[in-house]
Amino acid sequence: MRGGVLAWTVIGVLLVLVAVPFYWMVNTSLKTSAQVQSLEPYYYPSPVTLSNYGELLRGTNFPLWIRNSATVALGATLVTVVVSCLAGYSLTRIRYPGRRVLATTVLIVYLVPPTLLFIPLYTILRGLGLANTLWALLVVYPTFTVPFCTWLLMGFFRSIPPDLEAAAMVDGANRLQAFRRVILPLAAPGVLAAGLFAFTLAWNEFLYALVFINDTELKTIPVGLNDLMFGDIFLWGQLMAASVLTTVPVVVLYTYLQRYMVEGLTAGAVKG
Repeated sequence: MRGGVLAWTVIGVLLVLVAVPFYWMVNTSLKTSAQVQSLEPYYYPSPVTLSNYGELLRGTNFPLWIRNSATVALGATLVTVVVSCLAGYSLTRIRYPGRRVLATTVLIVYLVPPTLLFIPLYTILRGLGLANTLWALLVVYPTFTVPFCTWLLMGFFRSIPPDLEAAAMVDGANRLQAFRRVILPLAAPGVLAAGLFAFTLAWNEFLYALVFINDTELKTIPVGLNDLMFGDIFLWGQLMAASVLTTVPVVVLYTYLQRYMVEGLTAGAVKG
């Protein structure tokens, strides 16, 4: 009984810590400028206004920024899932010289701080003529999403019995067919988790987008929001409106795909 009460108390505290900032963000986005600048706290907007959203969508390049972020995030996620699946499968199922060294190298690459890499990466991108283009981000983002997702998928591939794959190959399937028709469906929860992780990282990434992109129309959302700050003047209403519009797609994506992850994990546990 006491353990249940303690668990619910901890969960309640965590929910408050998560929900209050989000509520304050939505609350501020619906306030007028006078309410935002008032010294008296407004715990709910009165009256409610959507002017911040209108000014954000019509008076700034926010629609371009969100399009750029979606393009880069989806492209980087696709590349990450394909490369990580193939790399994770080869490192766990195929025996070849240097396999363990390569697996360790993948982890070490992920642990290198991005702040140490943006200068050499910029030099390479400029030499390839990709600087100040969205292609630069599509090339760079997999450098930090692929290593982690590869290690994540290696764990899922190890949990799948090799006998299933061997049985498929005995029945006439080659290794690629066994991978596509047997291994991937069983590892679907891991692939989905890796895709969500890669999408979230690419969607929220700031440093590389700031360094590699100079054109205002090519900026992603995290960098573009800087244009709503002028010296010591912050357009809090528009900033909070942009934060809401930026957060909603990720929340909806996680909410919609979460049940598929749970169903996949449950199905895998039953089949095992």
